[in-house]
Amino acid sequence: MNSEKTLSGKTVLLMAIAAGVIVANLNYIQPIEGLIAASFHVSKATVGIVAMLTQLGYAFGLLLIVPLGDLFNRYHLIQAMLVLSIIALLVAFWSPSIVVFGIASLLVGVTSVAPQIIIPYAASLAPALHQGKVLGNVLSGLLTGILLSRSVSGLLGSVMRWQFVYLFAAAAGVILLVVLHRYLPRDSRQQPNLQYLKVLGSLPTLLRQQRYLQSAAINGFCLFGVSNVLWSTLAFYLAAQYHMGSDVAGLLGLLGITGVLFASIIGQLVDRYSPRLTISLGIVFSTVAFLVFAVLGHFFIGLMVGIVLLDLGTQFSQVSNQAIVQSLNRKASSRNNSIFMFSYFLGGALGTFFSTFAWSHYGWGGVCSVAAIFLVIAVVGHLVLREPKQLRNV
Repeated sequence: MNSEKTLSGKTVLLMAIAAGVIVANLNYIQPIEGLIAASFHVSKATVGIVAMLTQLGYAFGLLLIVPLGDLFNRYHLIQAMLVLSIIALLVAFWSPSIVVFGIASLLVGVTSVAPQIIIPYAASLAPALHQGKVLGNVLSGLLTGILLSRSVSGLLGSVMRWQFVYLFAAAAGVILLVVLHRYLPRDSRQQPNLQYLKVLGSLPTLLRQQRYLQSAAINGFCLFGVSNVLWSTLAFYLAAQYHMGSDVAGLLGLLGITGVLFASIIGQLVDRYSPRLTISLGIVFSTVAFLVFAVLGHFFIGLMVGIVLLDLGTQFSQVSNQAIVQSLNRKASSRNNSIFMFSYFLGGALGTFFSTFAWSHYGWGGVCSVAAIFLVIAVVGHLVLREPKQLRNV
């Protein structure tokens, strides 16, 4: 297959949109956690656990399903996972109790892994010298989906029953399925002669043998954990500090547009300079963001500035680490991506859990302390494992 012909600008845009629409499923819950708690008459900490289940389900979906991208036709696999995701979203919409909703949320996480099959697919089709730029564009779609999901969820939750957020997500999934079936490039690879259990068994070996994969996994774990520390507690903080609802929590998500606008530029910086440099910037932006939250978070403008900085830090980390991971071994690209993203969303799940716990017991100061622990681990990993100076030398 001719990579440059296959990966036209329209194809990259389609992959970016698909990644954004599907990954949005993971974040719809964040601005409406308070509404869900009131609807089911449970505590906010309980809803925090449900939100964690979504992230945890996604992490295990990454570990158990994404490696199938190295085994099966990715054109069909992406669509199959989208069908299962639509079903899980409909169960979440219907849920009569918090227990059923918790199970549905777990399944939403498990089945929404198609973006992490799309990413190595895009990387495999991209010319090597432009891989960072292509990944930056696809990841722009991913981040757009994340930030718009919070806005859509918060706004819909403010004008109708929160369950309709999940019905909206299912409808978007159906439309996307039709478009992907028609326009997504066919996977023309010769399918490798591998067995699923052997593929899963190879994951620890791949992690052990690739130091740069280790560094990406630790950095992704920490910086996405830091991101979720904020977004899992923001709705609670807005209600307590400013007496604001889910609509404002959703609108604040739009501040992440800064990260979207910079994603392609970050990808070009990775191609031209050093992933080590851009990951350093990600850590710096995220650290400054939580210093702003801790010192100026009680001012609304401080909250806004911190959100912009945090989304920039998250995007620097995501684009840089994906470029590293996809440059390691194209024959194992899905498995390497599975390892990285499992660590990434495991960090997100733990960030959600510990920040919700900290909010319930220690308030905003406790939330910022949880972020500080993640950031210290990120700095230690950055200094000890050290990312590559140039992708082409990986």
